Amino acid sequence: MVLGNHSTITEFILLGPSADPHIQVLLFVLFLEIYLLTIMGNLMIMIVTMTDTHLHTPMYFFLSHLSFLDLCLTSVIVPKMLENLVSHKKSVSVEGCLTQAFFVFSIAGTEVFVLSAMAYDRYTAICYPLLYGQLMSKQLCGGLVWVSWGLGFLDALINTLMAWNLDFCEVQVIPHFSCELPSLFPLSCSDISTNFIVLVCSAIIHASGTLLLVIFSYTRIVSTILSISSTSGRSKAFSTCSSHLTAVSFFYGSAFLRYFMPTSGSPLELIFSIQYSVVTPLINPLIYSLKNKEVKAALKRMLQKGLKQLREQRTGRG
Repeated sequence: MVLGNHSTITEFILLGPSADPHIQVLLFVLFLEIYLLTIMGNLMIMIVTMTDTHLHTPMYFFLSHLSFLDLCLTSVIVPKMLENLVSHKKSVSVEGCLTQAFFVFSIAGTEVFVLSAMAYDRYTAICYPLLYGQLMSKQLCGGLVWVSWGLGFLDALINTLMAWNLDFCEVQVIPHFSCELPSLFPLSCSDISTNFIVLVCSAIIHASGTLLLVIFSYTRIVSTILSISSTSGRSKAFSTCSSHLTAVSFFYGSAFLRYFMPTSGSPLELIFSIQYSVVTPLINPLIYSLKNKEVKAALKRMLQKGLKQLREQRTGRG
């Protein structure tokens, strides 16, 4: 029986990664450091790709948007988690919970589309190098990003509005550190079959549509690389894709497992959520800066320029 609508329940309790106060302090320090490093790393990628003219190419245009999405995703989740780790009342309002769920779903969905657009970009660059500038025009790149944001937003809006109409009962405890749609369904005393079907279908469409594009792109890329006669040529071609392939593996693997596995509050479920929402935004800047010669060179130029300006300022004061 339905016990009123969700407005009668004003808040949920987020249990978080651990109930031990001592471990919570350690987790607070750990996740605060990760969050600060994530902000600095992704801001660094965004600044260097926008200011260095050598990086004004489609690949780094998509990379700057990926960094912005990672920055948004971790900022939607981590600050509230940090607050709950040091707070005695680990609560979030129903409206705040649904709002967080919307932004997590929207940003993660957009990031999936952007990653698939990056795979198409690498496919075009390696398989059709002479036509790359024509095929990956500024208009197409901008259009792909806008479509990614639009589809991610629309998908999240549909699923969140349906969740907003659910009735929630006495059970208010979410065995998680953030609000995500799969975690809210077990708390409802309404019929969630339609919500669950829509969520699974949208996740499958995300998976099939974007993952098939990634698989197609990399199948053609591998075929083209293997046809290159020189070892140095094959190595150079593969190095341009290795960073993106690593990022895709981390994000797709953990995000899809999180949304397809049953919600139980198990440690494995928490690990998958932490990996795609906290760890992946941290390692993406590392992947693209440590494994990419062009980004490393741009960072070096930016650092040298900054030091030069600093010396000139000191000289002027002297």
